[in-house]
Amino acid sequence: MAGFGAMEKFLVEYKSAVEKKLAEYKCNTNTAIELKLVRFPEDLENDIRTFFPEYTHQLFGDDETAFGYKGLKILLYYIAGSLSTMFRVEYASKVDENFDCVEADMTCRGFREYHERLQTFLMWFIETASFIDVDDERWHYFLVFEKYNKDGATLFATVGYMTVYNYYVYPDKTRPRVSQMLILTPFQGQGHGAQLLETVHRYYIASPSVLDITAEDPSKSYVKLRDFVLVKLCQDLPCFSREKLMQGFSEDMAIEAQQKFKINKQHARRVYEILRLLVTDMSDAEQYRSYRLDIKRRLISPYKKKQRDLAKMRKCLRPEELTNQMNQIEISMQHEQLEESFQELVEDYRRVIERLAQE
Repeated sequence: MAGFGAMEKFLVEYKSAVEKKLAEYKCNTNTAIELKLVRFPEDLENDIRTFFPEYTHQLFGDDETAFGYKGLKILLYYIAGSLSTMFRVEYASKVDENFDCVEADMTCRGFREYHERLQTFLMWFIETASFIDVDDERWHYFLVFEKYNKDGATLFATVGYMTVYNYYVYPDKTRPRVSQMLILTPFQGQGHGAQLLETVHRYYIASPSVLDITAEDPSKSYVKLRDFVLVKLCQDLPCFSREKLMQGFSEDMAIEAQQKFKINKQHARRVYEILRLLVTDMSDAEQYRSYRLDIKRRLISPYKKKQRDLAKMRKCLRPEELTNQMNQIEISMQHEQLEESFQELVEDYRRVIERLAQE
């Protein structure tokens, strides 16, 4: 128990030190951004006409925070009449983002013992965590480290990791499935999760035997992360050009996403929906209607299946049994749920688009 107490103390102190260090490179964007209406050249050299935004969450997220710079000032000047702009960024220092993603397996020297220690973090941060069978050679491990120097020596600090299981797909393919993913608390909110997932996709791209990449029981936060990474990967593919997006989801999109980045058809469809929202003028009634109907046609598929099942039930159920089933498939409720699902989806997609704009 004494040994455990010493380790616990070390982890608490380490977390505190890292958080303190990183806090120096965070700033409130409502005060970091300076706006100014310039009338005379000398206005550039004083603070008389400087003012600040009230809201920056649409560009920098709900916490209205920018990370990576100490003493950050974002100067956005407008010519008072024409509103032509001049933009400048000033800062005292920039964080040294020296991080590496590496792939490992149990044949790597010392990795088995390291992994035994690493996986203990799962119990602290994942509600349904369980240990994996490390003797199964189908497991792959991807790790993120921060490199830092001390007394001239290069050292490595653990940031997070991901485990991936390679399932067999008949006749000669594999389907890597993300099983566990964890970024340690002091490093969260800095883009390491997205970088790790992108690294995994790029790792498997080179393998012709890999069909596509999936995830085991993904959480909502993981789905949002995956949406961002896959859209980032696919946004410049020819099949996702604005012209083709406005024509609707196509088989070409599914094929190219799978061939280029090992993305399955279901995920390629979400990529399409997010990019379609990006190029859709939602203030244009016709474009908005077209987008809404396109999304709802996909969302309504489960309801249509229920209706087909109901048609079959009519032939074999007693009247009271049929009434019970019909109550579960109330049409008005379907429409309400469909609209609610659509609005939630659009809100999630907007957040992905906002994050892309910050890249």
